[in-house]
Amino acid sequence: MNFRRLRAVARKESIHIRRDPRSLILAVGIPMLMLLMFGYALTLDVERVPFVVWDQSHTPASRELLARFESTRYFDFRGSVGAYAEVERALDARDAMLALVVPPDFAARLEAGRPAGLQAIVDGSDSNTAGIVLGYTTAIASSYNQQLALEQVRRITGTTPAPALDLRTRVWFNADLESRNFIVPGIMAVIMGLIAALLTSLTIAREWERGTMEQLVSTPVKPAELILGKLLPYSVIGLANMVIAVLLAVFLFDVPLRGSVGLLFGVGMVFVVGTLAQGILISTLAKQQLLASQFAMISTFLPAFLLSGFAFAIANMPLPVQVLTYVVVPARYFVALVKGIFLRGVGLETLWRDALLLAGFAVIVTAIAIRKTRKRLG
Repeated sequence: MNFRRLRAVARKESIHIRRDPRSLILAVGIPMLMLLMFGYALTLDVERVPFVVWDQSHTPASRELLARFESTRYFDFRGSVGAYAEVERALDARDAMLALVVPPDFAARLEAGRPAGLQAIVDGSDSNTAGIVLGYTTAIASSYNQQLALEQVRRITGTTPAPALDLRTRVWFNADLESRNFIVPGIMAVIMGLIAALLTSLTIAREWERGTMEQLVSTPVKPAELILGKLLPYSVIGLANMVIAVLLAVFLFDVPLRGSVGLLFGVGMVFVVGTLAQGILISTLAKQQLLASQFAMISTFLPAFLLSGFAFAIANMPLPVQVLTYVVVPARYFVALVKGIFLRGVGLETLWRDALLLAGFAVIVTAIAIRKTRKRLG
């Protein structure tokens, strides 16, 4: 390894970056824009669910029950209907996602101490949201039912019985259950991996297309010096993107950073180096900039978005897919590391396995890129 030749390759690549303002915009502007868009647009919170009511009882009891739905931030009352046909039209037009139907004998059955029916019709076209809406509806109905039972016991015995179970809940790491605290750290891994791979996927392919690879072949530059020299300037850009992403997450999106800042940037640089090396490997194999950039997009963004645990739990995936994520999705390690450092405030004593696997991925991919480049230069 000759550090003079390594520095010369790094300087050459830095000049290419400075002379191509589009690369700088791609390297710095797009990550900021994507983080802003995803941070504001993506949310897993289900609030303001539109619902309609067909109240056939028109009694204080039915109005009290419906008032419980209207008084929460989870539901948005859109009006009353007078028939099942109107309920169907509201759900078909997506004017409502929930319809509550109160039967005529609702209050009479409650006063007689008999079970009173309440029909909840939910739009199930979005199964995940429908399940959450059903959970909200069941919780409100159970609370109302418990209140009625306590009032009935109080009327009979004159006393209010103490609950048999005193449930006291406490949410750790994300007390307000803000989905932004979950999304922003995870999307950092997706964006940084995509941009890093896209940037370096053009490097070797650009040399082949411009005919300068033959000149590099004739120089004493070794494959390792060529690969590492091209990695250095993009690593600086990756570090700058990391700084910008962390600042936006903490000061714009108010995501708590409870762990070590040094550890966060340390594992971030390991991830950046690994994805940069992945981009160079793609560039070495493709030899065409268009093909290399397209393959970099497919091999980084989609796996990172779908299989990293950012959007969907890996434990719920089929076993072959879970095994695949260990091999070809380095973002799964970085997502676990970032969330552990940001939200839980833990260190390497807990996260060492993910950090070790991430470092192993970076070393292996870099070694493969050097080996493939040696074959090309030879």
